[in-house]
Amino acid sequence: MKILLVDDEPELLEQLRETLANQKYDVDTAGDGKSALDKLFDTIYDLVILDIMLPIVDGLAILNEIRKANIDTPVLMLTAKGTVEDKIKGLDYGADDYLAKPFAIAELMARIRSLLRRASNHRDPMLTIGDVSLNTKTRQVCKKDKSVELTPKEFSILEFLLYNKNRAVSRFTLAEHVWGDEFDPFTMSNFIDVHIKNLRRKIDDADKKIIRTIRGIGFIIEDG
Repeated sequence: MKILLVDDEPELLEQLRETLANQKYDVDTAGDGKSALDKLFDTIYDLVILDIMLPIVDGLAILNEIRKANIDTPVLMLTAKGTVEDKIKGLDYGADDYLAKPFAIAELMARIRSLLRRASNHRDPMLTIGDVSLNTKTRQVCKKDKSVELTPKEFSILEFLLYNKNRAVSRFTLAEHVWGDEFDPFTMSNFIDVHIKNLRRKIDDADKKIIRTIRGIGFIIEDG
């Protein structure tokens, strides 16, 4: 599970990052609103832990922006403000839960588990584009109702691009998602191209590419 943790208190940010990492969560951090927005529009997260009081762009503005962009990632608001008005405003903007500072780590972890369970239960396992379908639970890919055999890396690439459908995904972000810490941009720079080529051979039609290359940026899967 991948979590974005956004807070402008460096000590708290590092403490929470270590706590979540020790629980085997994959954690990204941001110390200001602009960095948080950049990450949210470039990476798929399973959960966002978001402080309201942030430099550059505040947490409520971030929340409003991602909901307008139809990013429905669960958001847990984490803030020193504990008034009813702030809580109502956060929930009206699309927050899924709200926890005021100071808080107990055990309570935070319980809220995280609850939100992740809720999101998992409601997420549609089927991702589709044209006549290609991918089932995230069974890990089966079909084209025109016929099973397509993909390698684990090919599956991860297709799944990530489908989760980001109609959004450009950079080469580095895609490589980082598929290979994680194993990816070395200096020695593995052609790995993405090789896997994309093999994936296209298995899912493309003769006259149409499902995965489109955006020169200088990366790749995109688009409707239509």
